[in-house]
Amino acid sequence: MDFLGWLVAVLVVLVLVIFVSCFKIVPQAQAYVIERLGAYQGTWSVGFHVKMPFIDKVARRVNLKEQVADFPPQPVITKDNVTMRIDTVVFYQITDSKLFTYGVENPMMAIENLTATTLRNIIGDLELDQTLTSRETINTKMRAALDIATDPWGIKVNRVELKNIIPPAEIQNAMEKQMKAERERREAVTRAEGEKKAKILEAEGAKESAILRAEADKQSAILRAEAEKEKMIREAEGEAEAILKVQQANAEGIRLLKEAGADEAVLKMKSLEAFEKVADGQATTILLPAELQGIASVAAAFKETVSGVAAE
Repeated sequence: MDFLGWLVAVLVVLVLVIFVSCFKIVPQAQAYVIERLGAYQGTWSVGFHVKMPFIDKVARRVNLKEQVADFPPQPVITKDNVTMRIDTVVFYQITDSKLFTYGVENPMMAIENLTATTLRNIIGDLELDQTLTSRETINTKMRAALDIATDPWGIKVNRVELKNIIPPAEIQNAMEKQMKAERERREAVTRAEGEKKAKILEAEGAKESAILRAEADKQSAILRAEAEKEKMIREAEGEAEAILKVQQANAEGIRLLKEAGADEAVLKMKSLEAFEKVADGQATTILLPAELQGIASVAAAFKETVSGVAAE
């Protein structure tokens, strides 16, 4: 193949390459800013597109996803003249590709500087304690200020977070000592509460034990009283039964004597019993009246009769 053939082949390949390069496919969550002869022509969204060779060009490929910008710590001064360092994290999203391309030269540098200045303005109105305890308030104010400032650049600030607040070393030491003291105080309070609960439980246990002992003593006393009562009732019943049997024996003996016609002997026998009670078993000699001596045999017979009836 001569030189002319090689030249034709190179031209054909070059034309094919240029032709293919005119076809563009825009992926999801991206946009292409197109310029024609140096001027803004349009913005391609997701899909297949064809551009004019040598006239149109892709000026910028824009990422439409939410992005994160983590900026280094910035020195700020509080209202009470305390210098600290704060680093921030900005979550933003490009909403207008044309404004993002032509609105500002370097959008990320612009956002970083704007974040630093806004943070200094907000912290300058707060004291140290307010700065350490008002993160949510600072985040809200910064997001509102940045969102307004970046709107002409086609950027929407969704969220701003204070990542770290680094106070001076002496303040950090004082805060650590305060935290240590507060932790020790909480531990002491916890121990005191634990000891108090233990004492309360011990007192409740002692109280419960005393109540149980008192209940046991009460039940024991009741059982003893009931046993004593039962014993007395049984003894009284036994005595009553014995008296009843004795009376029945006396009645039977008197009946037998009456049947034998010994009414006078019965009266005299009662006199003998009276003398027996007077002697009370202590005298060894009992003097009987003459009229009573004659009925000694009758008395002996009466006692034998009574003993026999009682035995039955």
